[in-house]
Amino acid sequence: MSERATPFYCPYCGDEDLRPAEDADRAWLCGACRRVFTVNFLGIRLGQGAK
Repeated sequence: MSERATPFYCPYCGDEDLRPAEDADRAWLCGACRRVFTVNFLGIRLGQGAK
């Protein structure tokens, strides 16, 4: 999987100044709080009885 899941804001401080982190695979750097984090999409779960 080569595509990045693109976050719209930092999950720690809520700032929108995000850029891809160069030193980690599929990671994002927050320009405000300087945290580096990854975003993973696991899937979609349907409720019970859904078809």
